[in-house]
Amino acid sequence: MSDTQKLRELPAVHEVLEQLSASLARFPRALVVSEIRRAIDAARAGILAGDAAGPAIAARVEGALAFLERPSLRPVINATGVVLHTNLGRAALGPLAIAPGYSNLEYDLATGRRGKRDVHTLGLLERLLGSPAIAVNNNAAAVFLALHELAAGGEAIVSRGELIEIGDGFRIPEIMAHSGAALREVGTTNRTRIDDYRAAITERTRLLMRVHPSNFRISGFTARPELRELAALGRERGIPVYEDLGSGCVVDLRAFGIDEPLVSESLEAGADLVSFSGDKLLGGPQAGILAGRPELVARLRHNPLFRALRLDKVICQVLESTLRSLLLERWDDVPALAMLRQSADQLQRRALAVVARVPALRAEVIPGESVIGGGATPGQSIPTWVIAVECADVVEAERALRAGDPPVIARVQDGRLIIDLRTVFGDEEDTLVSALQDLA
Repeated sequence: MSDTQKLRELPAVHEVLEQLSASLARFPRALVVSEIRRAIDAARAGILAGDAAGPAIAARVEGALAFLERPSLRPVINATGVVLHTNLGRAALGPLAIAPGYSNLEYDLATGRRGKRDVHTLGLLERLLGSPAIAVNNNAAAVFLALHELAAGGEAIVSRGELIEIGDGFRIPEIMAHSGAALREVGTTNRTRIDDYRAAITERTRLLMRVHPSNFRISGFTARPELRELAALGRERGIPVYEDLGSGCVVDLRAFGIDEPLVSESLEAGADLVSFSGDKLLGGPQAGILAGRPELVARLRHNPLFRALRLDKVICQVLESTLRSLLLERWDDVPALAMLRQSADQLQRRALAVVARVPALRAEVIPGESVIGGGATPGQSIPTWVIAVECADVVEAERALRAGDPPVIARVQDGRLIIDLRTVFGDEEDTLVSALQDLA
């Protein structure tokens, strides 16, 4: 059949609408008509491009409407062992108790007057960190706000070894340029001394900035001034010292093999201002926290950009819940911390129990390594035990798990499918076992 004949045989919109009127009655008529036109246009373009015949118009429309009806953002089972998996939403959230309807987001119940949304988190943050703090919608926004308020129109001095890319193409020099602050680089990639900062200070210097290399490590012939040294220089010259910590570790995790600087340690060392993420080692939702000297935090709070970057009411509730759990040391209520605190022995027992429930699965439980991920603690891993599955086609097996409902996200290593239960919730194990049974 020629292309011309194929084009002539394409149905009219009203013909497809009549054919589908009963099965798609739950959808708005205008949406059905729009999808029919879209399907006909796609079929016409395929014919003109010489493609093989695709699905019938009716099937295209039904598939498209089914796709629109199903939520795009779906829960998945993270079996990769990457605790802060950027592609899977970084820090996992526990059960959410979002207040429905209206709330006292910006209403002072005691006075009956307008309030500020900061009140729901500022008291918790100040108790956790020992300094006043504000929250914005992510840490890149926190960096931008700090630079815009404290260094716009002047210079911010940063070591060349700290001019990092935060992720997804966001780079410190570019953020600085858009904030209105001029970058003054000092030192070299691997070695920067306190005298390099001292020599770079001019009448235009507004800020001494330090960026924690949370997503990379430089080793070998290196040098970097202690934060106390930098803070002393800042006090000597009357220039604020700002440290972007990134990962936001507020709980000492060294007992669990994770060596990451604490936010409180930076403030105690003399940093005038620090910033960090809410959805990394803090274990909460996406947010950027700024904490430090009261007068600096007040300046940031009154910057017009603060309103543009402020938290949504849902994020505010989730962050408040996370901060309260941290303050009350209810670690198991913060999933990321609960996962990091699991011992290798616990994970071995869980893995052996899962394998025992799927006898047809060709798998063994072997030692492995979990990672923090999310641009935190590079070069550090945590001992674990993983389920290593032998598959005839490991690529197809990984795809099959990913195509499940809910999807199971695993990883491939050394030709085998790897399941790390560190990042699998206990109440997800039955679903995981069913997925593995289907795979077997």
